[in-house]
Amino acid sequence: MKFEFNPLVYHYPSRRNVIYGKKGMVATGNPLAANAGLEILKKGGNAIDAAVATAATLTVVEPTANGIGGDAFALVWTKGKLHGLNASGPSPKKISIKALKQRGLDSIPTVGVVPVNVPGVPAAWAELWKKFGSSLEFKELLKPAISYAREGFIIQPGVGSVWKKSFNKFSKALKEDKSIEGWFDTFAPEGKCMRAGDLLCLEDHGNTLEEIGNTLSETIYRGELAEKIALFFKENDGFLELSDLEDYYPEWVEPISTDYKGFDVYEIPPNGHGITVLMALNILKQLKLDDMNSFNSTHYQIEALKLAFKDAKEYVADPKSMKVSVEELLSMEYARSRAKLINEKAILPEVGKPSKSGTVYLATADQYGNMVSYIQSNYMGFGSGIVIPNTGIAMHNRGCNFSLDPNSDNALEGGKKPYHTIIPGFLMKDGKPVGPFGVMGGFMQPQGHLQVLINTIEYKLNPQDALDRPRWQWVGDKTIEVEQSFDNNLALQLERACHNIVVKADSVGFGRGEIIWRDHNGILCGACEPRTDGYVAVW
Repeated sequence: MKFEFNPLVYHYPSRRNVIYGKKGMVATGNPLAANAGLEILKKGGNAIDAAVATAATLTVVEPTANGIGGDAFALVWTKGKLHGLNASGPSPKKISIKALKQRGLDSIPTVGVVPVNVPGVPAAWAELWKKFGSSLEFKELLKPAISYAREGFIIQPGVGSVWKKSFNKFSKALKEDKSIEGWFDTFAPEGKCMRAGDLLCLEDHGNTLEEIGNTLSETIYRGELAEKIALFFKENDGFLELSDLEDYYPEWVEPISTDYKGFDVYEIPPNGHGITVLMALNILKQLKLDDMNSFNSTHYQIEALKLAFKDAKEYVADPKSMKVSVEELLSMEYARSRAKLINEKAILPEVGKPSKSGTVYLATADQYGNMVSYIQSNYMGFGSGIVIPNTGIAMHNRGCNFSLDPNSDNALEGGKKPYHTIIPGFLMKDGKPVGPFGVMGGFMQPQGHLQVLINTIEYKLNPQDALDRPRWQWVGDKTIEVEQSFDNNLALQLERACHNIVVKADSVGFGRGEIIWRDHNGILCGACEPRTDGYVAVW
């Protein structure tokens, strides 16, 4: 008898419990990937090894959000210090606003060879292992991912639900751009759109992961696969060249932070927009939040976020191009001046003057005290639609975040990193780690960070409740989107305060997050929200 059901339709509310553990924990948006990380912990690996194994597996089992050709960032607590890794890639050296204008482009396309920057993901894996990995070999960390790629994996409901959107998008784009044919060869076998419950094998992807493991990722930048990537872009009139790949190395950076109610919140510095979260918290420190479901609590969070986001969009770029410093944006004097703009009605946020959407997140922890907050992305689902033939390497489209305004700090230039949306978070108190947290989802990410942090710090919700609580999302002007489960009375109060409230039919756009906290006794507490296929693997 065939047992049939729809994995995307639920008739009754369901909630998850927080998960406790002691020896190790991996939390991410896909159960197969979480178990891959746990497998490495049980083999004697540490939290850094587990993060690499989980990240590599996510490129296989959740290709709708990330891939080998994506970017990555990480915050790593180890040896009594928090370390930041920026593994976002720069634009090709030969690209420019002028070059795009000569091609008749008035905007940066989201599909094809033009928006592709240097990928940072494989370099991130190797760099994390070289600096903080255990005695396990690097290639050992990729074995679970290789196995899933070669033997096949079952597509989970959340992944399957967004596959069709990309299939339709690329089917339409293929009529104009043949460079994306490789996407169909890899992710739509025999022209079929994959669905939840389908089995998919990605043998080329597995072979590439094996080569990455054997070469410590050098093959992607200064080896055989680098040459294949460069040749493809040359044959398809792209800008990315071999020298762009050869010159690339990820950067270790100093995390930035602010304090809020006795906790220290850490983010990666620009070119990422994690600073948005810190600026919003600084503004909220000037205001008094009432009870959790009160009007002014939500209203003030929205208004603070709007002001911080407006500044981030104006000033965040490749650090070499920023005219305003991180210190100026995070100064309390500036936060006070921004807080004065907030009143009891929704405002149209304006840029201040501080001086004269496809991503996967994971969190890991081990019995030795190491903890990792890690995020990687192809942007806009599968990214550019470019898949290098016979490799499984899906290239991101992060270059479309550049501006074509030559006066912008984030103006498109060759060899420059763009304004970046993916941000890992980390929470500390009294100089000790509380743990990693993150919320995936493009421009929702800092908004998700802010709401989860307020839920945690201000209202003392447990990690699962902090993730489960219905969310809002500012999408521009005075428009606020809310989930269907959002408190209707509160929504009506916000409308009376001139917010334009839009109730969304599904929760896909409201982020997908994970948390791992460690208490003073070393007990781990993890959570993964129901907006994803998420899973907390524990030992």
